[in-house]
Amino acid sequence: MSPSLLKKLAKPMLFSAAFIWGSSFFIMKNTLDALPVLYLLAIRFTTGAVLLGLLCWKRWRQFTRDYLWRGALIGVCLFLAYYIQTCGLALTTPSKNAFLTAIYCVLVPFFYWAVVGDRPDRFDLIAAVLCITGVGLVSLNGELSINLGDLLTMLCAVFYAAHLVAVAKVSPGKDIYLLTVLQFAFAALCAWVLALLQGQPFPSAALGDREVLFAIAYLGVMATTVALLFQNVGQLHSDTASASVILSLESVFGVICSVIFYHDRVTPPMLLGFVLIFAAVLCGETKFSFLQKKPRTAPPVNT
Repeated sequence: MSPSLLKKLAKPMLFSAAFIWGSSFFIMKNTLDALPVLYLLAIRFTTGAVLLGLLCWKRWRQFTRDYLWRGALIGVCLFLAYYIQTCGLALTTPSKNAFLTAIYCVLVPFFYWAVVGDRPDRFDLIAAVLCITGVGLVSLNGELSINLGDLLTMLCAVFYAAHLVAVAKVSPGKDIYLLTVLQFAFAALCAWVLALLQGQPFPSAALGDREVLFAIAYLGVMATTVALLFQNVGQLHSDTASASVILSLESVFGVICSVIFYHDRVTPPMLLGFVLIFAAVLCGETKFSFLQKKPRTAPPVNT
């Protein structure tokens, strides 16, 4: 495709990636009834590694040994984030899981500060306050307690933030597609090894169910391989502020799909919490730059 065509398709690709990821929450929730968490992640990441590895076969000429430790580092971070998130999803609703996961966007500047020393600005602090308030409205019940599923989901956001910071540290000067393939491969390896160590039997009977196979195909092909490619291409050919706003719609699509397909119940306090968390993501990612008026250019003077 020509660069001009890719630029026109950039925002539709980002919207598609956000929708695919948002819709995957309720699909994963249903699939967890048939497949153990570790085998679901193992199959998903193996599918993503194989497909993306085949699509990027020409890039393997650039492979060097240091790709292995870099891919292992971000792969382990990614596995921990997905594993804890999926365990949390089994104990909470898809809509709460979607929005509580989104708080990783707010955590990234503070993690980056700890690693690099780049101090968060006032927008990051405002985003943190909005996010904490939103999390309280979404998670706290009438007895002012948080269930285990919500707690695990918030913990997974910590590992997603750590994953993004790790990618920022190890990816400069490296082919991001090769790193992504190795990241998926190491995440899959972690899932396979942990499943075997726990002595979990392989769910061969569940794989004979058409609905389970469809869910695995959707999660492996669409939510992992296709969505990632759409994100990478979309971000490459659009401005950062617009890309981050569009991708943050993942949590909104997650709630919409959960209400429509999973019949998830959203209370008014939860809805207000969703709004505050989304506002926190916008504040942290864009600094509300899209609200600032662009200076008008003076008309040319005729001489």
